[in-house]
Amino acid sequence: MIKKIKKPELKCPVKNWASLEACKDYADAIYFGCGLSLRSRAHGIKLVELDKFVNKAHSYNIKAYLTVNSAIYNKDLEKAKKVLKKAKDSEIDGVIVWDPATIMIAKEFGLNIIISTQANVSNYESAKFYQKLGAKRIVLAREMTLKQIKELKQKTKIEVESFVHGAMCMAISGRCLLSSYLFGKSANCGSCAQPCRKEWFLTDEAGNKISTEGQFFMNAKDLCMIEYIPEMIESGIDSFKIEGRKRDPKYIQIVSKYYRLAIDSYFDGTYTKAKAKEWKEEMNKVYNRGFSTGFYFGELGKEGISYDKADNVSGIKKYQVGYITHYFPKIKVALVKLCQRSLKIGEEVAFEGEKTFFEQKIESMEREKETITKGNKGEEVGIKVNQKVRIGDNLFTFK
Repeated sequence: MIKKIKKPELKCPVKNWASLEACKDYADAIYFGCGLSLRSRAHGIKLVELDKFVNKAHSYNIKAYLTVNSAIYNKDLEKAKKVLKKAKDSEIDGVIVWDPATIMIAKEFGLNIIISTQANVSNYESAKFYQKLGAKRIVLAREMTLKQIKELKQKTKIEVESFVHGAMCMAISGRCLLSSYLFGKSANCGSCAQPCRKEWFLTDEAGNKISTEGQFFMNAKDLCMIEYIPEMIESGIDSFKIEGRKRDPKYIQIVSKYYRLAIDSYFDGTYTKAKAKEWKEEMNKVYNRGFSTGFYFGELGKEGISYDKADNVSGIKKYQVGYITHYFPKIKVALVKLCQRSLKIGEEVAFEGEKTFFEQKIESMEREKETITKGNKGEEVGIKVNQKVRIGDNLFTFK
């Protein structure tokens, strides 16, 4: 008998309009940056378009949460006020913050406050502290176990949010100085150079070097909890968060799709471990560094490290084919310059741009009004498209 408990919110990462299109059929909520977030290189949504973006999310019946969770210095205070004021005017559903200054500003504007994982909330007394400050929800430290989360939920009344999928950091709650020390790029201001993903060498005073022989000792695997959705739900977590604001729309689409299926199947009584393994294999086809269960069942140990490869271990790679040079809306035909690869009838492709993301099979193709079955690299071809595209949008295949 399935327990009558609250269905958790599925919160998906978004870096631009295209990412929203990728997860619109699966997400209950999205989160994104607009300056002063920990993914400053993820482009984010422009402040001037924030209200339109929030309206678009709301039109899909999706809640929109804005991250303002970077370290805040004196020079950042006025910008933080400007961003949070715009968030209020845009009717944002909540802001993800942790710096006391941003908490105070958010309170002044009457915004719903969510405490970022950067605050490293690891116990119920800390949760109560932030609740007294006015927080509605807390994104828990990634180092907490499910047992600890259950205890926190039993002893507090605040909503909790926890990561279920995505990149893991070697530092506690991402509070790392290694990138700043080595490259002058602050992880706490959204510009981590990820030195933990690199191959390192030991060097003595004479210049002798010992390599790690291709091993990556600080390269944490990605979190993946798809096989433990029942345990996650029954722990009382209110929101399941997917990490990945720097990932492409295809990643966001695939991961959000299968966590949507997993959550819904639990509540309709059809969830099985066999299904979860199949969903995990599907997610293994998009960018990942290998999978682990993080700290949910205790310390990671060596099983949480991807020693052999620092980057994508997926067997499926993304290849650019070309880009859109013109679009004829009345007949739904796009002209595509095949600048990188050839294109054949029957291929599965993805159209991707700042505001575009969808997939389809190539059903017809023309070159200079002649029907063809293959377009060669360097040629411009016309193809029928299922949705609107824009000049400059890219065309990709996945093989």
